[in-house]
Amino acid sequence: MNSVYDDVKRQCFGCESCVKICPNSAISMYEDEEGFRYPKINKDKCIDCGACKRVCPYINLPQKNQRKPYVYGGYHKNNIIKDGSTSGGAFSAIADVFCDKNYVIFGAAAKGLKIYHTYIKDRKELDIFRKSKYAQSSVGDSYRQAVQFLQEGKKVLFSGTPCQIAALNNCIKQESLKENLLTVEVVCEGFPSPILLRKYCAMLEKRYQSSVKELDYRYKDKNRWDFQVMKITFDNNKTIKEDRWFSPFWIFWSDRLMSRPACIECPFRTTDRVADITLGDLWGVHKYCPELYGNNKGSSLVVCNSDKGESVFREAEKQLYGHELAYEDALQYQRPMRVIVPANEKREMFMKDLQILDYEALCKKWKPKTSARVLFSKYIWGSNRQIVNFWKIKSFFRKGWK
Repeated sequence: MNSVYDDVKRQCFGCESCVKICPNSAISMYEDEEGFRYPKINKDKCIDCGACKRVCPYINLPQKNQRKPYVYGGYHKNNIIKDGSTSGGAFSAIADVFCDKNYVIFGAAAKGLKIYHTYIKDRKELDIFRKSKYAQSSVGDSYRQAVQFLQEGKKVLFSGTPCQIAALNNCIKQESLKENLLTVEVVCEGFPSPILLRKYCAMLEKRYQSSVKELDYRYKDKNRWDFQVMKITFDNNKTIKEDRWFSPFWIFWSDRLMSRPACIECPFRTTDRVADITLGDLWGVHKYCPELYGNNKGSSLVVCNSDKGESVFREAEKQLYGHELAYEDALQYQRPMRVIVPANEKREMFMKDLQILDYEALCKKWKPKTSARVLFSKYIWGSNRQIVNFWKIKSFFRKGWK
């Protein structure tokens, strides 16, 4: 059994396209000591056809969209949809417009800690794809199923990370099939190791004497979108909330201590995108477009990278409150779309500790003390709310002076 990449793990995104394209089922996924999944080749089954390398997005990076993008910021006019979404509900509007009839929608769903790709044939079930999942999804048969639906003449909306979108594009041999395909990617910071999340949940389950049923990584807590609260629900229906700013999980991940190796120097961290539409949070809204803050209930950034993407979204934006934005302004607050961040030099040491220490011991060793500056910024200044309120007051007096 040999790796497709000869154990060069920084060259594998874990997209699973090689596994699904193999005509002889010679490739399977295994989990390494860091918790990340990689392909392995059974040499006894391999016929050296090269199909795995043809679909690999690292070896064969698909052509990226290089047109001037149409950039938009805003949120859904339907409060139920907006409140049920991580950002502003733009994905729901896009799906509603594109999937008018004879359609299939693919996306990442969650069942407890398990994140997996699946599809729906009814927009009323779209709720399973809402909410961000900060873990790598298991793609399963989604690439093959998407291609099959396209061959049957169905419209397919496929959402995922940039590497998953690139993998799907490589799996489609007939370019004509892409006419009925709309790809939507999320702004991705990379995949964290699932080991920490497992240890975190094990600690919580021991403390609260119940299994974790659901993780809401970005719970809005009514109207605290930019506070970024994580909500955990247990089987006994008890719920707890943890402030993301002080959560070890988020601190370790944002410091790139436990990122997947291929995510550290990801080739998709560029302004040239592979999907028709890129979706993310409208970070920086309080500084350059405070009128779209929406009382801190969530706002979406939408970047249309292709003619098809813009055409669909121009219809979808009728369901949103917002307006066009300057791409340069939006990029200032979207580092994953423009900057390749170097590896944390302490990553190797951290990952070794992650494998042997329990959650409490790991946090005691690696979690930094919370600074007074962060506490002031979070709870005294109130995140971005005061800035927006100041803008509202200033706008009010400006109107009065005119």
